[in-house]
Amino acid sequence: MRFEFFGGYFSDYPRGAVLRKGLARIGAEVVECRAGAKAKSWARYPLLFVEALKRGLFRPGGASAGRCLFVPEFCAKDVPAARLVSLLTSRPLVFDPLAARYETKILDWGWRRRDAPSAWWNFQIDAAAFRLADLILADTAAHKRYYCEAYGLDPARVEVLPLGYDDDIFRPDLTVAPRRNSADGLQVLFFGSFLPLHGAEIAAAAARLVEAADPSIRFRFIGEGRTLAATRSAAGGAANVSFTGRLSLTALAAAVAEADICLGIFGRTEKARRVVPHKIYQAMGLGRPVVTARTPAVEEFFADGENIVFCAEPSAEAVASAVLGLARDPARRERIARAGYELVRRDFTPEAVARRLVRISADRFGLAFSPSHLLN
Repeated sequence: MRFEFFGGYFSDYPRGAVLRKGLARIGAEVVECRAGAKAKSWARYPLLFVEALKRGLFRPGGASAGRCLFVPEFCAKDVPAARLVSLLTSRPLVFDPLAARYETKILDWGWRRRDAPSAWWNFQIDAAAFRLADLILADTAAHKRYYCEAYGLDPARVEVLPLGYDDDIFRPDLTVAPRRNSADGLQVLFFGSFLPLHGAEIAAAAARLVEAADPSIRFRFIGEGRTLAATRSAAGGAANVSFTGRLSLTALAAAVAEADICLGIFGRTEKARRVVPHKIYQAMGLGRPVVTARTPAVEEFFADGENIVFCAEPSAEAVASAVLGLARDPARRERIARAGYELVRRDFTPEAVARRLVRISADRFGLAFSPSHLLN
């Protein structure tokens, strides 16, 4: 089975990187046709077609030869070019948007008003990409429902393929700096790209409440992004809060491994209710207990009090209460952390997610595959 990744994607973005790693591990062939990630689509198309020639994407042999054209995350504008290649070569076309442009830029970021011309245009780009693909992937059932309701898609054309995590980087045996002295107090970690859906400012406000109850509990925020300034403001100069800029993945993994509790997302946007961010899988992969808002998406994969801790609502008071509860019960922290680790090691490693993609592709398109692809 051969998956041909096509588009102006960033090779290190976790969703696609995890899929490619997993596919390679289970013996599927992975071909990358990538060009012009930062270029406008009109400039990128010629580059992609030249790259497609170099990579053999125009050679005959489609589904019957086990070949599938795959457009990864955030590449909606590249789907029309991929559709042309798929029509010329009889390859099925899979689109893995991860999030729609309109959903991200308009609903989550508030980049433009919903009735603005640019909002309409972004919606049309999404709609065209969904219409042209033979199969659309969604990371959660909640996201699938949104795609179908917002864009009028037949649910049969959308399959759920959850995110995974890179267990070469986020693993408990990672070499890290010596553990902090217990006198340093318990450390709570928030890391991410500070998007509105993350609700980092709510976590910062929670840190101030925690400081009043137990000043030995320290909060560390790692990363950069749109809401960083608001998050710093919400922290209000609290003595138990520190900020660190963006880190490499290996340095980030080391920081996560050193934390006692990791925070998920607490945003109040529509998109926040439909996603399970990479950071939850990554933290669990390092055996850290996770506190996050209760959402329909997170409830699809995780169980409150068993392998994760949910906040009843995305509020500073709820986050502070959940953190203090875990901080005061080390045995519960360890039990939840171990259960989360065992769950992601079973269901969300690169191999596990890749096997699901292989099954979906085989069932949907009749792609030829070796039974070894599906071995546990």
